[in-house]
This record gives sequence, structure tokens and C-alpha cells, in this order.
Amino acid sequence: MASDNRPVVKVIGTGGSISYVGDHRLDYVDYNYANKHFTIDELLDRVPEVHEYARIESEQFANVGSTDLGPDHWLPLGRRINQVFREEPGVAGIAITHGTATLEETAYYLNLVVKSDKPVVVTGAMRPPTAMSTDTDLNILNCVQVAGAAEARNMGVLSVLNNEIQAAREVNKTSTYRLETFSAHDLGCLGYADSNHQVVFYRAPVRKHTHQTEFDVDGLDVLPRVDIVYSYAGADDLLVNAAASSEAKGMVVAGLGSGGSPAPFTRGMLRARDQGKVVMIASQAATGRVIANRRFREQGFVASDGLSPRKARILLMLALTVTDDPARIQQMAYDY
Repeated sequence: MASDNRPVVKVIGTGGSISYVGDHRLDYVDYNYANKHFTIDELLDRVPEVHEYARIESEQFANVGSTDLGPDHWLPLGRRINQVFREEPGVAGIAITHGTATLEETAYYLNLVVKSDKPVVVTGAMRPPTAMSTDTDLNILNCVQVAGAAEARNMGVLSVLNNEIQAAREVNKTSTYRLETFSAHDLGCLGYADSNHQVVFYRAPVRKHTHQTEFDVDGLDVLPRVDIVYSYAGADDLLVNAAASSEAKGMVVAGLGSGGSPAPFTRGMLRARDQGKVVMIASQAATGRVIANRRFREQGFVASDGLSPRKARILLMLALTVTDDPARIQQMAYDY
């Protein structure tokens, strides 16, 4: 009997638009109203072609919209992935189905806590499986292909949608309903799960990830609270003071332009710093970096480098499990 050289890929379902059951084929907007979902096995049954590329093992971790997925799910999901790689050495990679609203956040969290060089690939869908011209089936197929590909090893956590392979650190959702929504802005995708059924990479991430990071959350029951406060023209210190009065250990400011804020807002940030909060500055701009300029350094703030506000929050949450030293956290922003 010929040997079976297909890689073993574990497919983990978490819910999201990729699993929702809509009312009819033109339901692109209200499909989540009844909160009905396909299971991961039902989704895989729609795509028998996955078995050409991998030996599939499936697991239902959750089945909810991604707006309901957050840190309480990230901790056990990260632990489960690490457990699989530790206890099931035959598994070549893990494919995760996820809603698109928070996909980039879950992916970046996993990028910092998974302790393996094996592929972890996250996908979703902009159109539910019940809709005409859904992207569900092809995205699942591509996700399995990449998760089983030797070329995807040591690339960190990846996302695959619309045939494009993106790095978890860089990918952002950029449109509310369009299929071509996931993008790395000016850095570009890593490669493609392309129409000729090949997985092709053109570049690799250079920032530390997965087994290269210092974060170990297996023993944690909860992550430190970090809130995001948005700056805007004419903003005073009301919202930043409210965030500073909470039990949060840190705060991310979504600043204007290169990270600045109106003077009253900045005074609130300084008070938060004086209260022992670690304040990290990100930007609302879609591209570019927040640089640790002279003013930010003198004020004791941490610059997020190229991380979006939501990803800066995740890094700060994990950083605070290791240290509350702003200088050390600043180095983490450059490293990860």
C-alpha cells in the first residue's frame, strides 16, 4: 500500500461570518441576526477538496461571532494550540476559522504566544457560506493548504483570505464588506495561495514571533487589562482620566498623525503615567510608524512603532505579564 504523504492539519473552528447561516442567498448584512452557525465539520463537508492536500482533524473551540471573541478566549486558544504541538507531533500545522472583525487581533496574540515554528493560519469570510458568491469555501481550502505547507514553517502566525498570505503582525481589515479587505498596507502580503493550487512565498517576516518571543501565558488565568483611548481635535482629558481611574495596568492612546494629542489630553496621559500606568502611543493613521521622539521619551511614554492601536494593546497586555518598565516595553515594540 502506498504511503500517505499528506500532512496532518488540525482545523479549529471559532465561529464568525464564515460559519453563519443566513436567511437566503442575498443575505450579506443580517445573517448574524438569528445567531445560527454551521459547525466546523459542516463547513469542512462543503469543501471535500481539502482532503487532497491534508489529512484533516477537526475541533470546535467556539462558535460565536468574532465581536464576542477576546482575551478570555485567547488564553485557552493559545494554550490549546501549544498543547497540540507539544502532545501531537504528527500535526504539521493548524488552520483556524474565525470572524473577520477581530481576526487580526487573535492572529497577532497567537503570533506572540504560540511556542512552535509550525504554521498557524487564520482565515475568515466576508460573505457567509449561505450567500451567493461566498468566499467561505476557497478561504478554508487555502487556509488548510498553507497550514500544511512546509514553506509556511517559521513564518509566524499567518492569515489567508482572498488568496493572499499575510503576516499576523502586519495585516489589517480595511473594508467593511469587500472581499479584498485584508491588507498589510504599505508592507504588502507575504505570498499567495494561488489559482494553480500552489503556496508561494516572496518574503518572510523579520520581527520576532511565536517560539522566538519571551511571553509564556500557559499559567495565566487572566491578562492584564489595557484600554484604548482615542484622541481627536479638541479632546480634553475626560476619557483619558476615566481610563486611568480603572484597574487597568496600561493604556494605549490612538493618537493623531504621528501620535500627538491636544495639550489637555496629553496632561491626562501624564497623570496616568504618574499613577503607574504604562502609556503606549499608537496612531490612527493607516500606515507609518510612531517613533519614540524626544518629547515621548522625556514624558515616559512608549511608542508603538508600526503597530495599530488594537495590536499595540495586545503587545502591552503581554508585556505587562513580564515587566512594567517602559524602556523594556519600548524594546519589545521594536522586537515584536
